[in-house]
Amino acid sequence: MYSYTEFDTAFLAERNAQFRAQVERRIDGSLTEDEFKPLRLMNGVYLQLHAYMLRVAIPYGTLNSAQMRKLAYLAERWDKGYGHFTTRQNIQYNWPKLRDIPDMLDALAEVGLHAIQTSGNTIRNVTADHFSGAAADEIADPRPVAELIRQWSTDHPEFQFLGRKFKIAITGSENDRAVIKAHDIGLQIVRQDGEIGYKVIVGGGLGRTPMIGKVIRAFLPQADLLPYLEAVLSVYNLLGRRDNKYKARIKITVHEHGIDEIRARVERVFDRLRPAWSGVDQELLPQIQAQFTLPPLRTGSTAAYDATYRADPVFRSWADTNLTAHRDPDHAIVSISLKAHGATPGDASAEQIRVMADLAEQYAHDELRISHEQNVVLPHVHKSDLPAIHAALKANGLATANIGLISDIIACPGMDYCALATARSIPIAQQIATRFEELKIENDIGPLKIKISGCINACGHHHVGHIGILGLDRAGVENYQITLGGDATENAALGERVGPGFSADDVIPAIERLVYAYLDLRTEASETFLQTYRRVGMAPFKAALYPQAAVAAE
Repeated sequence: MYSYTEFDTAFLAERNAQFRAQVERRIDGSLTEDEFKPLRLMNGVYLQLHAYMLRVAIPYGTLNSAQMRKLAYLAERWDKGYGHFTTRQNIQYNWPKLRDIPDMLDALAEVGLHAIQTSGNTIRNVTADHFSGAAADEIADPRPVAELIRQWSTDHPEFQFLGRKFKIAITGSENDRAVIKAHDIGLQIVRQDGEIGYKVIVGGGLGRTPMIGKVIRAFLPQADLLPYLEAVLSVYNLLGRRDNKYKARIKITVHEHGIDEIRARVERVFDRLRPAWSGVDQELLPQIQAQFTLPPLRTGSTAAYDATYRADPVFRSWADTNLTAHRDPDHAIVSISLKAHGATPGDASAEQIRVMADLAEQYAHDELRISHEQNVVLPHVHKSDLPAIHAALKANGLATANIGLISDIIACPGMDYCALATARSIPIAQQIATRFEELKIENDIGPLKIKISGCINACGHHHVGHIGILGLDRAGVENYQITLGGDATENAALGERVGPGFSADDVIPAIERLVYAYLDLRTEASETFLQTYRRVGMAPFKAALYPQAAVAAE
């Protein structure tokens, strides 16, 4: 992983000192809240429903054990003993006091972490496939390029006050685990005639006007990446709307002008920029890549894993759901679920965070990843160590065997924390997970992704959930709309709204009816919910959701 240079360290120290002075001026009244707002947003500080919130960047989701332990320290020292991992591979602290935040930032800087550009109308934390550098299906590790983009975009003078926030994601595999088609810019590493380059996708995004991104360049040579990104951002910065913040994202710009017009404008700007580009980025890239090499993987027998897998059904269930194929067949990628049944999705206590740090240091080459699905990953684990890891996770409430299943729910904080939310998300996620644990049919259901948002901003990615749930306010009452058929993979699709929403009391039974309808409709146990939906369409699911309407129609 990337190690900070003297320049990086000095930059952070100066930036944190500057923000400390701004906080002091806010506390003594020299700055009003309106004057302070753009300054705090540039440093990841929100004013939420009940308190300030600090959002810490975890660039491309990669951490070492020292950084992970520091996150635990912040949770204990300045919060309520836990942190919340988000869909942008960040961690949020929901209860810090404003006067303490500069101390929190200084503590983060000690281990090479920060909160810069985790908020505001700028280029946000660059995210990547959480299996980067380990996945068996990967063309190349996307994290060095994500780091290059991070360095280019941090405090970029032209792009600090865009029309709206701007999000970039990158994957190194054809199997998209970074939701690149729902980003302002999505990048996929591809190979053409033996040369590494990028497929560039623009204009994706969720929120009140969800759209799937469009290909603007099928193949962009590696050396052209930063000048091309600069061209895209420059066109958007000039052409994007600023009269209406709900129409200010690049997805609206692409929609209103058309991808062909946007492509033509970007290519003209790129042709002008490219000759003047110094090439320093391509001199820097090999130095960054050298810090992301595969660790020296251990060789040895996997007999301990094989024996435990045969003998222990609890371990076997966990291995079947929470392990992914590694590029080395004697290793595995371990996904640690932060979705224990009835728990808050994405929350981890300080003690749990330390346990994961210890496991990474002892068994996983000191690497951890945070997934956009609000789980934690140990990317390089020798199979012989898996029984010991499982035992440690089990002892600390972290061994839930549900990755990709119905209780592995993405949920935003909702109205329990967020000032923008119009309904609660967390209790709905908790109740769904608890209900299907009671029914004991989670494994029979198989892969099914539920995503929940507490408002139209779609921080819970509900549009791309196999089952999406959107909480809204209807005359002061929480109402939950359901969408079906969303997909966050390389076959990205937006879910379709089924019909009228449900009350908080009725939405759990509604999801139960949907699931039982799927179990009746599927042709075989291996046919997933999404496959069944695509085969039979909306009608039978709608009939299951609204049985009284179906009876009346008959």
